[in-house]
Amino acid sequence: MDLSLMVGEEYKLNIRAAGMIIHNNKILLHRNKQDEHYCIIGGRIEIGEDSKTTVEREMEEEIGKKVEVKDFLATIENFFTDSDGIKFHEFMFIYEAEFIDAEDKKIEYTLKNLEGQDYLQYEWIDIDKIDEINLQPKILKEIIKEGKYPTHKIYVDKK
Repeated sequence: MDLSLMVGEEYKLNIRAAGMIIHNNKILLHRNKQDEHYCIIGGRIEIGEDSKTTVEREMEEEIGKKVEVKDFLATIENFFTDSDGIKFHEFMFIYEAEFIDAEDKKIEYTLKNLEGQDYLQYEWIDIDKIDEINLQPKILKEIIKEGKYPTHKIYVDKK
């Protein structure tokens, strides 16, 4: 069971973990082909599961790759409203991650989702061009560019 629950009628509490994989000055991000925004790979923490294990599980489920979860990088408290009008209060734990397999470390092509979600793809984006894309939550750009870890950021989307 995911750590995601409605609190009252307006708010949803969401607890997530994500892994930041960087190779050759490129970061691996995913996006829905129908959307214009990107995110780092991760997912909801399951009840009884720690955040590092979540990153390992999500990477293997989504792209079929085993990762080593390394240093803790950031916590983001993210407040936003989704397209259905639900207000989210989200906590996201972000870790540095690295492919375990030596051959996987050479990958620089677009990866596909292995869970049958063909609308998702995983792309390597040049960090020097990070300002040219819509990365969500937006505070992630600041975290990546600052490169000061660990950090804690609060982001309120004022749409």
